[in-house]
Amino acid sequence: MNICVAVLGAGSWGTTVAHLAAHNVPTVVWARDPEVAAEIDEHHRNSRYLAGYDLHPDLTATPDLAEAVGRADVLVMGVPSHGFRATLEDVKPHLRAWVPVVSLAKGLEQGSRLRMTQLIDEILPGHPYGVLTGPNLAKEILAGDAAAAVIAMSDPVIAEELQRVFASNLFRVYVNDDVVGSELAGALKNVMALAAGMADGLGTGDNTRAAVITRGLAELTRLGVAMGGRAETFAGLAGMGDLVATCISPQSRNRHVGEELGKGRSLDEIIEEMHMVAEGVKTTKVVMELAREHDVYMPIAEQMDLVCNQGCTPVDAYRGLLKHKVAHELHT
Repeated sequence: MNICVAVLGAGSWGTTVAHLAAHNVPTVVWARDPEVAAEIDEHHRNSRYLAGYDLHPDLTATPDLAEAVGRADVLVMGVPSHGFRATLEDVKPHLRAWVPVVSLAKGLEQGSRLRMTQLIDEILPGHPYGVLTGPNLAKEILAGDAAAAVIAMSDPVIAEELQRVFASNLFRVYVNDDVVGSELAGALKNVMALAAGMADGLGTGDNTRAAVITRGLAELTRLGVAMGGRAETFAGLAGMGDLVATCISPQSRNRHVGEELGKGRSLDEIIEEMHMVAEGVKTTKVVMELAREHDVYMPIAEQMDLVCNQGCTPVDAYRGLLKHKVAHELHT
C-alpha cells in the first residue's frame, strides 16, 4: 500500500498503534516532547511509556506537528479526550482534504459530552472518520501476544482498507460499521473498570468481580443502545472484550485507579503519581449526565460518580450498590 500513516500522540497506545502500522506502511508518530520523539526516531524505544520494548525499526517520529500531518494519507488521533479538540484545531491547517481520521481515545468530551468522532466531524468536516478499539493492552501487543481489535468507520470501503494497515499475524483487525456503539463501548467500559478495581481494593473476591463486569456490561449496553449503538456491538470486541481486559488486567489504568481508591488513597494522590491518563475518572460525570438524559438506570456508574466527583467513600459506594433494587436480570 502506497500510503503514509501519521499517529498523533506518543503515549503507550499511540506508540503501539504506530508500531503496528509501521509493519505495513510508512508511519510517523508525533510526540509533543522532542526528547521522546528523538528516542523513538533514533533508538526505536519509548522508555517513558514503554520501557524495555523495541519498536519497529522503520517507525519514525517528529515533534513537528505540521511535518507529521502534512504528509499523512491516514491520520490517527492518539491524544486523550481532554486534548482532542485543541489538537484537531491545530491539525486543521495542515491536513489535506479527504484524509481519513481514526480516533484511539476512549473518552467523552467534558461539557459538550461529544464522542471523539463527533469532534472530528465538527472540526474537520468532509473527512471520513472512525475508531480503532478493542481489548488492547499495549505492552502485551509489543511482547508479541495475539490480540484483536475493531475498526469502525463512517465509510465501510475505507474501513476495509484500514483493516490491512493495522493488521498483522498476531493482531487481527475486524470491521464494524457501528461507529457509535464501538466508540461508546470504549468510553463507558472505563467507568466499570474503576468499579472492578475498587472492589478488588476493598478485598472482595472473584464473585464480586464477575458480578461487576456482568452488570457493568448490562449498564453500558443499555446506555449505548439508547444513544444509537447496536446491542451486538457491546457483546463483541469493542464492548465485552474491552470491558473484560480493562477490568481484570493489572496493566489497566482505570482498574488501577479504582483499586487504589478501594485501598483508601485519595483520587488526587493517585492521579498525581500516574504518567498516563485514566479516562474513566473524567467520564463518570458525563456518563451520569447522559444516563439521566436518556432515562437509563446505571447504579454502578452512579456510585463511581459519587466517589470520583462527590466525595463518597468506596466503602459507602459498595454499600450503596448492595442497597439497589433487585429486579429481572434482563430488564435492569
